Amino acid sequence: MASEKKDIQVDSPLSFTAAQNFGLKRLLSVKESAEFLGISPRTIYNQTHRKSKKEFPVKPKRFGKLVKFDIRDLEAYVDSI
Repeated sequence: MASEKKDIQVDSPLSFTAAQNFGLKRLLSVKESAEFLGISPRTIYNQTHRKSKKEFPVKPKRFGKLVKFDIRDLEAYVDSI
């Protein structure tokens, strides 16, 4: 059997690699966001805490205690560096 490559169609402004790596997910967990940015999840937790002195540069989406990051915001941050 020959292996077939599946074509991934991306209809959003996300980069192709982000769409491939995260399966077209729009909201990423802290762990996935840390992996995407190449930093420790603890850094994100420390800087997204409400009483943190140094704020994380990307504003999280909060659902109760659940913290998620929009991949578009993360890509915009990476592009601005």
